[in-house]
Amino acid sequence: MNEIIFFGENNLGLDFQNKQKKIKKPIQFKFENENENEKQIKQIESSFYSTIFLFKNGKAIEYSRDSKQNPVKIQIEENIQKVTVGYSNEAILTIEGNVFAKGTEINPEKSNEFINISSLIEDINDRIIQDIVSGGYSIYLLTSNQNAYGIGSNYFGQLGFDSKALDETHKPILMMKNVSKIFSGNTSYSFFLLNSNQELFGCGDNQYGQVGLGELRKEEIKIQKLTKIQNIPKGKIIDIQTGNYHSIMMIENENENENQNPKRKLYSCGSSGYNGLGKIYEDTYQFTEIKSSLFENDDILKISVGNTHTLILTSNSKFIVFGGNLFGQLGTGDTKDQLIPIQIEFPKLRFNENISNYHISCGYWNNSLLYYSHSSFSNLEEDLIKLFERKEFCDISFKTKTGEIIKAHKLILKYRLNENENEIEKLEEIISTKSIKESNQIFEMIYSNNSKINPKLYSEIKEIINSNEKIEETMKRIYLDENEKDFIIERKEKQYKFPKLILIMRSELYRGMFLSVTEDKSNKVTDYSELSNKSFQIFEYWIYSNQIKDEIQITQEIIDEIQIGIDYFQLNQTNPNLLDLLINKFNNQN
Repeated sequence: MNEIIFFGENNLGLDFQNKQKKIKKPIQFKFENENENEKQIKQIESSFYSTIFLFKNGKAIEYSRDSKQNPVKIQIEENIQKVTVGYSNEAILTIEGNVFAKGTEINPEKSNEFINISSLIEDINDRIIQDIVSGGYSIYLLTSNQNAYGIGSNYFGQLGFDSKALDETHKPILMMKNVSKIFSGNTSYSFFLLNSNQELFGCGDNQYGQVGLGELRKEEIKIQKLTKIQNIPKGKIIDIQTGNYHSIMMIENENENENQNPKRKLYSCGSSGYNGLGKIYEDTYQFTEIKSSLFENDDILKISVGNTHTLILTSNSKFIVFGGNLFGQLGTGDTKDQLIPIQIEFPKLRFNENISNYHISCGYWNNSLLYYSHSSFSNLEEDLIKLFERKEFCDISFKTKTGEIIKAHKLILKYRLNENENEIEKLEEIISTKSIKESNQIFEMIYSNNSKINPKLYSEIKEIINSNEKIEETMKRIYLDENEKDFIIERKEKQYKFPKLILIMRSELYRGMFLSVTEDKSNKVTDYSELSNKSFQIFEYWIYSNQIKDEIQITQEIIDEIQIGIDYFQLNQTNPNLLDLLINKFNNQN
């Protein structure tokens, strides 16, 4: 099941019904492949020479062009969790934390062959990679130890070193330690990173002011050393994406009303000469707000930035665009550039009950994609962090030292804080001495039991949390407590009870139901006639634990039912996923 909308230049031989070169209005197409498992899209990344489709089963297909500009289709068989594509490079991050990459700046002698670049990191304890980002001619790695590495071109200093001394490198070099996020763009010579203290640093091409340092000086055309960016707007940096001539930042501001979700705003810097700033002919050398009436009563969910064009998706299903449009990549039906944000209409979406399941992707400068991919968190820890970020079901409040209110879920805290009310009082005392940033980090550590988020703060809370207990064990204890279950799935033969919080965390179907402002929020859903009680029992235990009970006997009928159920419940899957484990267990039993 997939849904993809495309507009712009079709130069990769993708199989559209419409074969014209420039597709000026969004068209809808289905990705058809002989392998049924390769119809669940997880991610699409595109640049000038290639587009990669990543599927939920961890496989990928690359569409690229050969030396004669003919389209080529290549199957990538690694067990992949993320892909990234730059102007002249590609990289894939595997489930195991390895990075395979190719490109002229990565491996000049065999530029079309993937090599394991994470294995080239000198510190063998730093070779498990957590995230990857492509620049135009460089690739950036964030390790599980929160260290940032770069590989490839350093012509503008985008690896953070003197480009005269180091023009490029074919092995990853350490750029900075204690990093929380890395940012760049598929056309860019610039790079940003956010350290663990939420300080922003940038380097690389600054000839148009796209690093955002402020007043543009001749000696700062190349920023060859990671430089702290001053005068950043207040708030939490969610994303930064860079084009060739500009950069765009998304910042989340805390609302004064604690019951409302934080408001997101966009800021840009760089040259207006290529129409990418979202403003009318106004060069800006530090990040300044992009203002539009389209954003006033809406929230920005996602952005994607190409060489000169930008796509924006909002919580009210608005699709907003601006920038260069030579190839029809804005989807307006013509090739006229748009200096300021405008809204466009796209084909009716089949899965429009949850716009957050849609994603946007800019190609280099010539195309754009919007595609459906429901959330698939990698493990229960990430599920819990996502749940903490949703405030609708928060039912306990804490006050920071500066008076801000931070809210959490009492059900989760009950099982993470040794099931003791006194521990909540101790937590209140700790939060009352911390800033809002430190408080958020404390809750993230409680929810995920991850001391690496802030080891110093973790040492202050480790006495009140179940620091040796795995998340799975916490979830199983919630599973066993009937008093905490407030939602009933009712069948003719039996009732199944769940906490609404857990269903929000693990099922897109129920997330949409409970968080919708229009849907019925009664405490029962009745009769799933296609699923047997045994299949429900498997679902029930899996939702809490990511595991299958040992005593469950698997049959082919159960496997068939589970396949239906996964699609129906829109179950957030991990790797290995539920279906794979059931098939393995079935094969071992027989």
